[in-house]
Amino acid sequence: MTGNEQKNESQEIDLIELFRELYSNRKKIYKAIGVGIVAGLIGGFSVPKTYQVKVNLSPESGINSTSGLSGIASMFGLGNMTTGFGEDALTFNMFPEIVKTNPFVLEMLQIPIQTQKEDSIILYDYLDTEKKPWWNYVIGAPGILIGGIKSLVKETPKDSAKTINPFRLTPEQSGRIEMLKKVLEVETDKKSNMTKVTVSLQDPLAAAIVADSAVHKLQEYITDYRTRKAKQDFDFQLSLCEQYQKEYFAAQQEYAKFADANRNVILQTVTSEKERLQKNLSLAEQIYSQSMAQLQVLRGKLQEAKPVFAVVEPATVPLVPASPKKMLIIIAFAFLAFVFESAWILFGKDIYHDFKNELKKKD
Repeated sequence: MTGNEQKNESQEIDLIELFRELYSNRKKIYKAIGVGIVAGLIGGFSVPKTYQVKVNLSPESGINSTSGLSGIASMFGLGNMTTGFGEDALTFNMFPEIVKTNPFVLEMLQIPIQTQKEDSIILYDYLDTEKKPWWNYVIGAPGILIGGIKSLVKETPKDSAKTINPFRLTPEQSGRIEMLKKVLEVETDKKSNMTKVTVSLQDPLAAAIVADSAVHKLQEYITDYRTRKAKQDFDFQLSLCEQYQKEYFAAQQEYAKFADANRNVILQTVTSEKERLQKNLSLAEQIYSQSMAQLQVLRGKLQEAKPVFAVVEPATVPLVPASPKKMLIIIAFAFLAFVFESAWILFGKDIYHDFKNELKKKD
């Protein structure tokens, strides 16, 4: 018998011995699995139900223009993101970044929502009603106790979304902002040219309203910054048109008055003045007409600059919770219990006894 054959035979024998050891202690393993199932039940039912709403939207290709998106980047402190990226990369990277910025989140916190219980409340106050697992309260008990003692010593006014100062946020306000950033997620896919907005809340109706509002708010942000330059040009041209219109009407009135006052007069001075006023009127009319034509061109550019979003999958109220997956939790706890108990039977018990004997020898 060769060395390899002896080695394989010894390994086979060792595996058989391990299985025999586990089989002989099967009752302990069954108990451990039972404990794991009970722990999984407790854990699964302790986690509040969470409903998830997903909205898929696809922007038109024209939104890839860097002129508008560069303005968004600079506005939100994202720097010059055009370096080293194509237009598509810039576009898709912008959506998640905008949603995570404080200005966007602060506006979202003030939107009115409605819950399944028909409670009308703003999102800022609703986030405070979200339930947490019981172990979160146990872990946070010291902090709650300290906060209660501080509130007795010093009375502090309750924060409100209406009194938020973006420059100087309170701990509570900052906490609400972080909570919304966790429940509101945006992902982009360069290949499919799709943007997915996901909202996870414990109330299904509130989740659908927040998801729909986030999409509309995102569209407003993009539209505003995409059309900012075109709107400035249009407003400037509109003011010029109003000025040229006044000048044209004034020249028209002046010419009409002079012509009526000197209807039957054939003096050369009168004729010269009438010709001068007529030329001024023609020039004012020409300038006004050209400015109006330019205004129409800018109006078309303003409309062209507005991006169009195709909402492929709109927000709908979910019927079943997305989490927790109770069965998966129970299976995971049962499997972990089996692994730990098997490891204890095969290795842990011997290691513990050896360690205990070593301590006795030292004593």
